[in-house]
Amino acid sequence: MGMLVEGVWRDIWYDTASTGGQFQRPATQFRNALSAEGPFKPEAGRYHLYVSWACPWAHRTLIYRKLKGLEQAIGVTYVEPLMLEDGWTMAQGADSVNGARFLWQVYAKAAPHYTGRVTVPVLWDRERNAIVNNESAEIIRILDAWPGARGPLLRPPELAAEIDALNDMIYPAINNGVYRAGFATSQAAYDEAFDQLFAALDALELRLKDRAFLLGEKPTEADWRLFTTLIRFDAVYVGHFKCNRRRIADYPELWDYTRALYQAPGIAETVRFDQIKTHYYGSHRTINPTGIIPKGPDLDLLAPTRRTA
Repeated sequence: MGMLVEGVWRDIWYDTASTGGQFQRPATQFRNALSAEGPFKPEAGRYHLYVSWACPWAHRTLIYRKLKGLEQAIGVTYVEPLMLEDGWTMAQGADSVNGARFLWQVYAKAAPHYTGRVTVPVLWDRERNAIVNNESAEIIRILDAWPGARGPLLRPPELAAEIDALNDMIYPAINNGVYRAGFATSQAAYDEAFDQLFAALDALELRLKDRAFLLGEKPTEADWRLFTTLIRFDAVYVGHFKCNRRRIADYPELWDYTRALYQAPGIAETVRFDQIKTHYYGSHRTINPTGIIPKGPDLDLLAPTRRTA
């Protein structure tokens, strides 16, 4: 874990001492959109994703790339699962676009004096040698609206307000809530995050009792944003991040819902539990100093569901 400071890499952990033990996620800084009139036009072969199999934010973009049929239009480079003193690292020769070994080198190429965290996903413009966007919530909307992309919009205009309201509830309490619990360095900060997390999961369990997905019979953006946290929950967040009041498998509706999304065509191949567990348990040495990676749990994600995504 680390960050760039004026373009120089520093191995620096998050500063929770100044926040009362609370983990506060820094805002992403590259926030460009694609448009036919602007400098970043949606052109096949021009853009490239840097992602991690382990990261839930990057996972969103892999899901959209699959669902929208954009595998040929947008290339991808996968970082290695361990993120240690050099941050996200790529195997020798893995980065066919920039020839980088470390993701911070990609950031520094785009912005030589950049100060900030070096995160995935990154949407890179091969033509302008620039980072277009490193905010997953915006990248998935870029992919959703890509010209000629497969399937209906996952954030259709008529549902946009409801989707945004759900995202505003789910992100701080659940998506980022597991990190707020796991990276907390005070009991009070952990307790607050833990309680908000399970209050939100309890509310979603009730919501799903009378509907297949969060907004009806078909998944939307809100479901896929939630899924990438839920699929990691029992394997990582219960133990590693101390989110252990209940497993997702202990919630009948949420567990059925998670399995249904996992069973949607093409989604299972975007889930790599080996990479997920290696990353979390192996990288976060302040939480797991030995780096030992647990062998379990056994998750039956292919059991029949009452839903079909």
